[in-house]
Amino acid sequence: MIHLFLIGSVVLGILLVFALKPNKQITQLLLAFSGAYLLSVTIMHLLPDVYGHAEDTKMIGICILAGIILQSVLESLSKGAEHGHIHMHTDGSTFPTVLFVSLSLHAFSEGLPIHHAGENLLWAIVVHKVPIAVVLTSFLVTAKFSKTKIIIFLSVFALMSPLGVLLSEQMEVFEDYIMEITAVIIGVFLHISTIILFESTENHKFNLKKFLAILLGVLLTIFTL
Repeated sequence: MIHLFLIGSVVLGILLVFALKPNKQITQLLLAFSGAYLLSVTIMHLLPDVYGHAEDTKMIGICILAGIILQSVLESLSKGAEHGHIHMHTDGSTFPTVLFVSLSLHAFSEGLPIHHAGENLLWAIVVHKVPIAVVLTSFLVTAKFSKTKIIIFLSVFALMSPLGVLLSEQMEVFEDYIMEITAVIIGVFLHISTIILFESTENHKFNLKKFLAILLGVLLTIFTL
């Protein structure tokens, strides 16, 4: 069931692009909501869990910082795709290999601690993946990539998180270091969510719609998880 939810979140994002063709403003609101939800789950559930069960809290802190650094590196390769902004110019003739590898590694890694962290992390990832799939699909279509390339890219992206879940369940090495792995993912989430939420809006004006989307994401976390 976990695998279906993870794959379904990407499929939902793809369907939204082709069925509703969301504009930039709607996509930004989806990102704001998902960023708030992701940050709320991280602060309210993931952080207390790892610090409550860890024997070495200093190591947990180091792993969180490592996650922030790791995501900074991945973001430099993916050109910001993880937080909804793909700063890449292409005519669709060349497969975006670096973007492909970076997003695949990101999706794979966030699936590793799901079996331990449970539904809190699962729903955070599901909510996060929908707008990212929207942005990614829109980019691939606008860049005029072939249908074959688009299908390959989105299929692998959809399968990477379930693959991370599957390997973490089957290989003891992941179980032995699950707290450290979860801490790294916390760092990744902190980096992504804060960029989504706190990047400057146009002319630094207060954006009521974005504020309400963020508030909804926070309240939904508080009252449902």
